[in-house]
Formats: sequence, C-alpha cells, structure tokens
Amino acid sequence: MTTGTRTAPARNPVPATPERGARRRTRPARLGLHAFLMTVSLAFLAPLLLAVYASLRPYEETSEYGYFSLPRHLSFDYYKQAFTDSGMSKYFVNSLIIAVPGVLLTLFFASFVAFAVSRLKMRGGLVLLMVFTAGNLLPQQVIVTPLYVLFTKIDLPYRMSDSMTLYDSYWAVIAVQIAFQVGFCVFVLANFMRTLPLEILEAAVVDGAGVWTQYWRITLPLCRPALAALGTLQFTWMYNDFLWGLVFISDGDKLPVTSALNNLRGQFFTDYNLLAAGSVIVALPTVLVFLLLQRHFIAGLTLGASKG
Repeated sequence: MTTGTRTAPARNPVPATPERGARRRTRPARLGLHAFLMTVSLAFLAPLLLAVYASLRPYEETSEYGYFSLPRHLSFDYYKQAFTDSGMSKYFVNSLIIAVPGVLLTLFFASFVAFAVSRLKMRGGLVLLMVFTAGNLLPQQVIVTPLYVLFTKIDLPYRMSDSMTLYDSYWAVIAVQIAFQVGFCVFVLANFMRTLPLEILEAAVVDGAGVWTQYWRITLPLCRPALAALGTLQFTWMYNDFLWGLVFISDGDKLPVTSALNNLRGQFFTDYNLLAAGSVIVALPTVLVFLLLQRHFIAGLTLGASKG
C-alpha cells in the first residue's frame, strides 16, 4: 500500500476580460478627474479658508506682513468682539423669524401646487407650471419700487405689525421670499412627483383615500429627499438675503443678521479681520443646517441619477 502526498491544484490566473482591461485603461482618467474635482473644490473653499485664517490673526500683523504670510499669533478674540460689538444675537433671531416660516410655507405651497399639476388630471396644468417657472426669470430689482408702494398701503393690525402696515414688518420680507422662491420649488417637486409610481395613488383611491390623504399621507413622505434638498437651499437663500430686509424694514431692531455686519464697519476705518470673523459667525447656521440634512440633501440631488 503506497501513500502519496496530495498536491493542491494550481490556481489558474484570472483571465483578463475586456472589462478589466478597460477599467485599467481608464484609471489615469479617473485620477485626472479626481484631481480636477479637488482643484475646483479648493478654489471654491479658498475664500472661506482665507476668511477663517484672517479672522484668527490681528489686523496689525496682516497689515505688516500681508494676508498670505505665516502667522505669528492666532486667537479667537475677534469672534468674541464681533459677536458682542454687532449685537448679533438679536439679529440671529430676526433672521430665523424670517427664514423658518418662509421655508416651511414655501415648501407647503410649492408641494401642494406641484401635486395638483403632476398627479391630478387638471386642465391647464402645464401652463400653470410654466407660469410658476417663468416667475423666476423676473429680476427682483425691477419690482422693488412697486412693492414698496404697495406694502405701505396694506394695513395690518397692531399685533401683527407695530407700523400698522405691511411695510416695516417681518411679514413683508416673508411674503416676498415666498413669492420668489415658490416657483423654483414647484418646478423641482412637480418633476420629482412625476417619477413616483402612479399605481400607489390608484391603490389609495380604491381604498377610499381623498385628495388630501393622497397628498399629505402618501405623496409627501415619498418626497422627503427632494423636500430636504429644497429646504436646505431655501434656508440658505432666505437666511443670507440682504436686499429685501434692507428695503422693506426701516426699524434697525428688525433687520436680519446679514445687516449686522455693517455694525462692524467704522466710519473712518474698517478692521477687515474683525469683519471676516463676523462673516464666519453669520455663516455658521447655514453650515449647521447642511450638516444636519446632509444625507437627505445629497439623496435629493442624486435622485434619478441611476435611472436609465
């Protein structure tokens, strides 16, 4: 009886397929694409990084050695000074009073119109969608004067406006923000709702669901990524707006936070490092909102990217 050692079978190398060869050939192109994207990202981040860098340095140092020189002294003193000297906490509240209701009402009205245009069989729905979209093409500065005259003639009770008119109240800025932003949101949501399976609403109708149930309990939950993406963009635009608050509010205590940066400018001298610190503080809420809604925001931007 003879015994032999069993040898392991030789492993055949994986044959090179056309897909593997193409993948290897495209690797330099992918590296070039990543390098290009990183360069563009750094170009967009450069002003913000320079502002943060300048806000940590004394103005005397940057005036002597330049903004692109190596730091001799870094501190957060400018941030404390910017927050206290400009009274920024009060202006933060003003911006939230304008932005939060503005975003919620814009998304509600836009989603309701988008649902009616895209999911209900209504006559003239395409024309209505075109009207809402065309409203975004109107330059905002063109109607500043007509709106100013109109708001001074619209009376409000004292509990809604201490000026007794729509002018010099938060309602004026909120109304203008909604009017200009709802068209863009209708366009985006209507196109997204058209991608939803129609069978879901048909099954709901068979079960006895009315129009409100189809909209509120069925369609809106499916639109959560799109609503999150739009909510992030709308909050950023309304929060950072400077024009409408400056035009329709005359009381300095009601101005939004973007106007608080003017309080950091002196009559004869402006410390731009202090102004950079105030700009960074003003930008923090929008960054926080993006970080909180980052997952939904990215999902909303990539909707339909993998559909053939």
